[in-house]
Amino acid sequence: MIATPAVRDTAAMPPLKPATIARRALAAVVFNTVIALAITVVGGESFAVNMVYSQFIGTFIWVFIDGGRYVLNPGGWPGAPAMAALVVVSVLASYLIGSVSANFLLGRELLLGLNNFPRATLGFVLMSLSAGGFGAYFFTSREMLARARLAQEEAQRQASEARLKLLESQLEPHMLFNTLANLRALIGTDPERATAMLDRLNGYLRATLTASRTEATAGRHTLAEEFARLRDYLELMAVRMGPRLRYTLDLPETLAAHSVPPLLLQPLVENCIRHGLEPSRDGGELRVSARQGTGGLELEVSDTGVGCEPEPQAGFGLAQVRERLDTAYPGLARLDWHSRPGGGTRALLTLPLKAA
Repeated sequence: MIATPAVRDTAAMPPLKPATIARRALAAVVFNTVIALAITVVGGESFAVNMVYSQFIGTFIWVFIDGGRYVLNPGGWPGAPAMAALVVVSVLASYLIGSVSANFLLGRELLLGLNNFPRATLGFVLMSLSAGGFGAYFFTSREMLARARLAQEEAQRQASEARLKLLESQLEPHMLFNTLANLRALIGTDPERATAMLDRLNGYLRATLTASRTEATAGRHTLAEEFARLRDYLELMAVRMGPRLRYTLDLPETLAAHSVPPLLLQPLVENCIRHGLEPSRDGGELRVSARQGTGGLELEVSDTGVGCEPEPQAGFGLAQVRERLDTAYPGLARLDWHSRPGGGTRALLTLPLKAA
């Protein structure tokens, strides 16, 4: 004669919808039917009569408990003492109102059944209290567990975002220091080109600062913006290396709006220049491309420089990119790195195509 009350925290979950209320009402009807069947098996009146009493009393209990909880605390769980008092009051009031309503529908004396108090009536009341208390405890525990799980997921997400921001804050000074080191070397050998490089650096920093503020407001960084920064950086490096640096940026229009972590490709491009093209007397070509592959979004950075035998374990570039991938796309992204002496270097990033 009691429906299972449901508990939820509106601060952590979406507002109650008509569809949710309908599902709970259906659950109440089913539970009340089971109670009526159980009473009929144990003994007493016919199933039809027990069904009427069970539906009236059980539905009122569900309405009073679920509705009373929202009255006590619209934001969520009202607390164990308040909930316990609500269950007791709801069961007693529902038994009285439900019995009178059922008697009226069946054409019986309105207080029929209550005359047997405290024997039969007390037994039904205690049974309803036990069922109501168990239902409240069970569903409360389930909802609190769901809330705790949501809170844990949110904490993990915030921790990942904070770590990603930390890695980004490490990356930008690293790129700047490398550029300043290149500028310092150029000042002593070619002041005119050093001045041109300084002008490029000034324009690059202005563009980067503006883009960073825009991304902070919009909350996303697209491949189009990533490639635009790479172009600015490569133009900056071209002042230092001259015709020894040739580059190609290939970004299909269909992928331009796809979101990626800011400056994700920057360390790979820096590695190509510093360890592949600059050590080569003739320089070489650097190519950055994006495409949709069978495994998702593929971002490739390659050069025709001097290459090397093993993958470098030390250094900022590869380790930093891998760590950012693990933070932004845990278990969903990878970096494949290939190189050989005299054969250049190739780094391939594979990301989820629809990841934000």
